[in-house]
Amino acid sequence: MTNGSLADFLFRSDGRPAWEERIGIVLNVAQGILYLHEECVTQIIHCDIKPENILMSEQKCAKLADFGLAKLLKSEHTRTHTGFRGTRGYIAPEWLRNMPITVKADVYSFGVVLLEIICCRRSVNMDIPEDQVVLENWVYHCLEADELHKLVEDEEVDKTKLGGMIKIVLWCIQYEPSLRPSMKKVVLMLEGTVEIPAPPNPDSQSQHLEFLTPTEWLTD
Repeated sequence: MTNGSLADFLFRSDGRPAWEERIGIVLNVAQGILYLHEECVTQIIHCDIKPENILMSEQKCAKLADFGLAKLLKSEHTRTHTGFRGTRGYIAPEWLRNMPITVKADVYSFGVVLLEIICCRRSVNMDIPEDQVVLENWVYHCLEADELHKLVEDEEVDKTKLGGMIKIVLWCIQYEPSLRPSMKKVVLMLEGTVEIPAPPNPDSQSQHLEFLTPTEWLTD
């Protein structure tokens, strides 16, 4: 792809991409994952969704890439047992709990990537104030304090749209896989076709926040 990866596009030093461009990228990525989960002849779990594995075309259209860790589900199967796959910072908690893996693991990874697209920063950054190091944790605090503008560094964005996107993030990164929406539901929420309900209280995620500390996220 002529424009490199989504990581190159998001984390460049010459300024953040425009909000509307980022919104378009989010929908591209979500639709790509939906295709793997529900529209392929064989259901596919990508297992390593992250900005480096999303390539950008000349028209700034995002395409999923690097299927080296992908898992194909057998017909009539919805889950699989497999060894650890993916990249720290993007992996769903069930990978570390030795649980069966479903497409909901990709939904979790998408939620982290969505948050990075919104904020134009890495999910973990050790060079900033401690309460902001793990982006997934910080978003809870911003939501509770009604300070979501801090996530976009006071960039001029549609506040309603931003709030909706954050709600989608919070649904996608739920600790329990069963609470996460399908990618079909995610696409519908992004398109504005269905209402985005309020996610569960962030306090209910306390076990998760303890489970994924900054050190664990950065461990290879």
